[in-house]
Amino acid sequence: MIHQLRIYEIFEENKAVFHARFRDHAARIMQRHGLQIIAMWEAKTEKRTEFVYLLRWPDEQTQTVAWAAFMADQEWAEIKRATRDHGSLVGEIEDRLLVLTDYSPELPIFGHFSFGVWDLGRAIAFYDAALTPA
Repeated sequence: MIHQLRIYEIFEENKAVFHARFRDHAARIMQRHGLQIIAMWEAKTEKRTEFVYLLRWPDEQTQTVAWAAFMADQEWAEIKRATRDHGSLVGEIEDRLLVLTDYSPELPIFGHFSFGVWDLGRAIAFYDAALTPA
């Protein structure tokens, strides 16, 4: 099992359009091609706003084939064309392949968290509680 971390720079002036396009179209089309999104976040730094999402894959070959199918999808191409009049929705894109180390605990991050803001401190406390013997 591998994971893929994607980070998109998005722009405050049209982030509502970006989120609508991703929520209403990209996520659905990605799912159709086998892209399994685990979680999505919005993050802010001093310099930019980011849309961050995590995907799960059985292996790199599956990842490569699924991304190629998504990028070649005609419906996705039409949606991107239709939203061009809103200006640039995505700036810089960062893409990282994450492979668990052999000593990493299995983290239960695949369920739905009941809180809206995810932070590392809360996640560690949650995992510690889940892994501590009774």
